[in-house]
Amino acid sequence: MQFDTVFTKEKLDELFPASRTDEFFDALYGEAESGAYDIELAFVNGTDDVLEFAFYLNQRNGACLACNLTYGLPQVFMRHPIINVKGLVEEIAAVAGKNEVTFEIGKTHEESAQRHIIPLVIKAA
Repeated sequence: MQFDTVFTKEKLDELFPASRTDEFFDALYGEAESGAYDIELAFVNGTDDVLEFAFYLNQRNGACLACNLTYGLPQVFMRHPIINVKGLVEEIAAVAGKNEVTFEIGKTHEESAQRHIIPLVIKAA
C-alpha cells in the first residue's frame, strides 16, 4: 500500500482536526488563546510493518515555543483525553487496514525555534 497517498493532508486533518489544539489549551488553561503552538499530525513514512507519524508543534504568532513547554508533552499527550493518542492510533490502524498494532510516542525534539516534533510510531503486532 502506498501510505503517502492514503495519509494525505486532508486525511490527517480529518484524523486530527486543527480544532483539537484549541480544545487542548482550553482544557489546560481555560482559554485557547493561551497556547504557544498549534498541533498538527504529519505522516512521515510507512511500510507494511511500521507507520511513522509526528505531532508538529508549530509556534503561534507572537508566542515563544520554549523547550520547557514541549519536552514533557509526550507523557501529557499519552494521557490527555482530547489528544487521545490511543484512539488516534486505532483510527490510523483502521485506515491502514491493520487489525492489531502497538505504538510508542517518542521524545520531543527541536526542528527549529518555530517547530518542535513529537514522533509517533505504530507497529503491526
